[in-house]
Amino acid sequence: MQEQFVLTVPEGKRLIARAVGSYPPVKQALGEGTVIICTGSTNAYVYEELTGQPIEKWRFITGHMVPSRGIRGSKSPSAEIANLVIRRGKPDRSADWLAALADLGPGDVILKGANALNYERRQAAVLIGHPEGGTVGSIVGIAVARRVQLIHPVGLEKSVPGDLQEAAASIASATDGFGKRSSTLWVSWGQVFTEIEALETLCQVRATPIGAGGLGGAEGCIRLLVEGAAEQVTAAGKLIEQIAGEPGVLM
Repeated sequence: MQEQFVLTVPEGKRLIARAVGSYPPVKQALGEGTVIICTGSTNAYVYEELTGQPIEKWRFITGHMVPSRGIRGSKSPSAEIANLVIRRGKPDRSADWLAALADLGPGDVILKGANALNYERRQAAVLIGHPEGGTVGSIVGIAVARRVQLIHPVGLEKSVPGDLQEAAASIASATDGFGKRSSTLWVSWGQVFTEIEALETLCQVRATPIGAGGLGGAEGCIRLLVEGAAEQVTAAGKLIEQIAGEPGVLM
């Protein structure tokens, strides 16, 4: 059976967030280990889903892109809510995430968003504005050395063409023409988790992007062809109906 569905950017974020906790590596870490949720727009939805508590999502954002003329009529994103540590399924909002990072080991999970995605190559990349690598710089050494799973919840709207390694190498300077620090691009070895993986995890269906972009609030949307057994596709449709109209981070 086949059906087609359109997901707006906020709907895609909610779908990803709803599925992350059911993804086997994350589910295991929630039951037996530690999960760290790093700040980000998609992870703001993940925060809500894994804790069962709503937050002001704009307060859980660090690096982000906004229109060249800035944001009008909404609150400015901030990192007033810190990276969240969850130990054996229990959120510890008072925990120092860097201290928790130092204690991670095999079976633990770090959830970090991304600014760029090449799904065909399974590449995710993060724009880095901090001179010492920011959050990613703090994560990578420990994650690699201790076999911690790094997962990137990222929407398909972040898709960019071409090899992200080549794109990263093309950035010649860490400053712009005015001497102001600009962003470099850090390509991660972590695993991408998009709307495709979300639907597979929750409904055991195959989702294929067949269109993107729209009007009337569907700017940045993705159109998915969803395939599977009739009951699975029906379940996917009901899930998408539940999240229809999901508001964005900035209202």
